Amino acid sequence: MDKISIIIPVCNVEPYIRKCLDSVIGQTYANLEILLINDGSADNSGNICDEYAARDARVRVFHKENGGVSSARNVGLRSFTGQYVGFVDSDDWIEPDMYEVLHNTITANGVSVSVAGVFTECGAKSVPLRNIIPIPGKILMPDDMLTYIYRLDLYHAFHVVVWNKLYSAKLFLNNSGLVFDEKLISGSDVLFLPRVFLSEGCRGAYTGKPLYHYYQRDASLVHSSPVHIKENGALAAYKAVLKIFNERGYGKLALLVKKQICFYASQIAELAIKTGDKAALERMKAEMRNYFEEYAEVQKEFPERVDRIRKLIGFIMEGG
Repeated sequence: MDKISIIIPVCNVEPYIRKCLDSVIGQTYANLEILLINDGSADNSGNICDEYAARDARVRVFHKENGGVSSARNVGLRSFTGQYVGFVDSDDWIEPDMYEVLHNTITANGVSVSVAGVFTECGAKSVPLRNIIPIPGKILMPDDMLTYIYRLDLYHAFHVVVWNKLYSAKLFLNNSGLVFDEKLISGSDVLFLPRVFLSEGCRGAYTGKPLYHYYQRDASLVHSSPVHIKENGALAAYKAVLKIFNERGYGKLALLVKKQICFYASQIAELAIKTGDKAALERMKAEMRNYFEEYAEVQKEFPERVDRIRKLIGFIMEGG
């Protein structure tokens, strides 16, 4: 029976981690290696990790100084011993059969990546994400998967994240440079996934069944990031992806990434307006101008979104 290694970065998640770990330990697929990387937690999270390791021999704990989620995941990538690799965030949880379904999807289709659907958790509500355009039940080529992650507005459930997916360990063993970029403050999944999908021989398969519960905390890095974190997070990651696609001559995919750069610049612009950061606003207006035509082309079915970008480009901050 194949072993699945599950990498879980842990940092100051004491109120959430037990629910996460219980959902992983209780998987119907039993041959697991659970790698908990305690990334310098200042609360009781590290002790809880040790507690679970004492109770379950499948759990391995690594304690390290705080270096961020990418640094923690890279510890896991250097340490796993399974034939397959998955990622779970320590404030989320998963359905009991998640890894059984994902493993069956990989083996039945002879691919190296399988993808599950996602629930979003907001308060007491559990909402399954829906794809606006159905994903066909076929073997997915790299261009297919890259299109799905960069058209998140159409393919919500596929998602530009690592944690609703299972990967063949060969992808990492055959490419020692396939790690998370630790220079990115956030958004490292954005850059990691295309490097996975563009690995030699990579193919994928999708199951529409929602299996991963994404808990949206107001205090999480994604939802509370100041301007400099957002600018040096997903926006920087998309710029790095654009460089890769331009070098490979992937014009259609580059168009989608330019749309994403414009979108993230608009989000940062709105935050800059809220915080009164005039310099950041001007930088983001320049980014939006650079890729406005591409954004308008991709989003032509959504004129209200295009109009929003146009208004932000023309926005003049009071006193500016």
